[in-house]
Amino acid sequence: MSEQVLLDIRGAIATLTLNRPQAMNSLGLEMAQSLLARAQELQKATGVKAVIVTGAGDHFMAGGDIKEFRTIIAAAPEARRQTFERLIVECVHPAIEILRGLPQPVIARVRGACAGFGFSLMAGCDLAVAADNAYFTTGYALLGTSADGGSTWFLPRLVGAKRAAELMLLADRLDAQQALSLGLVNRVVPLAELDAACDALAQRLAAGPAQAHAGTKRLLGQSLLTPLADQLRAEAQSFARCSATDDFAEGVTAFVEKRKPAFKGE
Repeated sequence: MSEQVLLDIRGAIATLTLNRPQAMNSLGLEMAQSLLARAQELQKATGVKAVIVTGAGDHFMAGGDIKEFRTIIAAAPEARRQTFERLIVECVHPAIEILRGLPQPVIARVRGACAGFGFSLMAGCDLAVAADNAYFTTGYALLGTSADGGSTWFLPRLVGAKRAAELMLLADRLDAQQALSLGLVNRVVPLAELDAACDALAQRLAAGPAQAHAGTKRLLGQSLLTPLADQLRAEAQSFARCSATDDFAEGVTAFVEKRKPAFKGE
């Protein structure tokens, strides 16, 4: 059986691919374990400056594996509660924490279905580029459950509290343009141009100042939970660290010389 999540590192760009195209990349136990394993590998990788998360085939991810869920619900209520709790606590959420905590910018490349945990995974990425055939739903309420994968944390920060409640409680389906207008994705492109658009964005990020990107991610991640005085202090410390890098010297020099900077991540 092929690996259900693939990690491919080419140069400075890593691509994490959900690899169950025959099942719309739906999440079951094996995929959850594979996602965590690949995330851990990515966390240890060196030389990576940008990450793309995508799905094999025609879809990003259609949510949980309903066939596997049907098998689980045949068990007694307490047994299935324990099964899902282990799945989420031991695999799904650790993977999300690792991916969210990566110092590199993470781009979701979305085509087709983006639902349930797939929606959560997309929402947790720093940037998202969607094909014009992409569609989105939180989906959880339709199965009679609350959300996982961090979407109750990510979504209010992306669209606001009331809109997040609407998307979670009603689980309406959004097309790509609606997702763009709400701020769920950064760009919508024709399906035929999706791969090229994401590759170009990843290349642009990979050519940027890696330590500055990492510092910016940290600052943005803590901003909504940090008092202004503490955030200002953190900004000062991060700026000072960046100012000691070769990339900062190169950026200033390139600006003065009116040329494009050649950052090296140092």
